[in-house]
Amino acid sequence: MSSSSLRPTTIAAVSVGTIAAGFVAYAIYFDHRRRNDPEFRKQLKRDSKKQARAAKEEAEAQGKEQKKTIKAAVERANEEGYPKDPEEVEAYFMQEVAQGEGMCQAGADSIEAALCFYRALKVYPNPRELINIYDKTVPKPVLDILAEMIAIDTSIPVGSKAASEAGSAGDASGIE
Repeated sequence: MSSSSLRPTTIAAVSVGTIAAGFVAYAIYFDHRRRNDPEFRKQLKRDSKKQARAAKEEAEAQGKEQKKTIKAAVERANEEGYPKDPEEVEAYFMQEVAQGEGMCQAGADSIEAALCFYRALKVYPNPRELINIYDKTVPKPVLDILAEMIAIDTSIPVGSKAASEAGSAGDASGIE
């Protein structure tokens, strides 16, 4: 074996060392420039503000899109209608609650899970009582969407206390 041939491990170690040294050199250069170049600092601040503004606009757009989706889901559910026969109402209620709970446990779409709970709420004889139960059992993201659904549908007789609780749950989500 000749001393002039390098083993692959030596080549890899030298390569990693060179890359690490290059990274450290760039970090030192960047830090020096950041500390000593006022125009560079201004540009960094502008870029940071631009990214923050873009993120805020994106979040607002997603919020608006989610509101449209929630409103469409409520309208679709109300167009489909609800059973009137007491036995059918009870079976429908149990089915929707079970489906909503299953979706929550499976990590499914929060809007669809909230829609199941909304449908159950529409047929329940005492919505205020059911909202209090939901408040204790339904995951917060789903509860926030449900609060939006209740706010959209003014036909649900929830009383002032339950409505304010549902409204505060919706406000906490940041959805407007």
